[in-house]
Amino acid sequence: MKAFRLDELEAERAANDGAYLQFLRERNMSVGLYALDAGTADPQQPHTQDEVYFVVSGRAAITVGMETTQVARGSVVYVPAGVAHKFHHISEDLRVLVVFSPPES
Repeated sequence: MKAFRLDELEAERAANDGAYLQFLRERNMSVGLYALDAGTADPQQPHTQDEVYFVVSGRAAITVGMETTQVARGSVVYVPAGVAHKFHHISEDLRVLVVFSPPES
């Protein structure tokens, strides 16, 4: 078993001065914590893996392909591989668990 605490992951991510911290990598998936502060831009490009986002905290909008929805704590969003997507209008610091399958390259 591998177990993690979000507060410890957030501290590690912040200490490494990055928006993304991959904390689990297995044969069929990887998991990371993604952070975007209020008012910042999301620099993501389409990925070659399917993704699932689980919003831990914050508020924003996300556009996936041509569809846009509002997200907040508890929201779950699936993004198919190769589809353009971005968080935007981030009104509260956003913290998101990201699951890639297969693992992020």
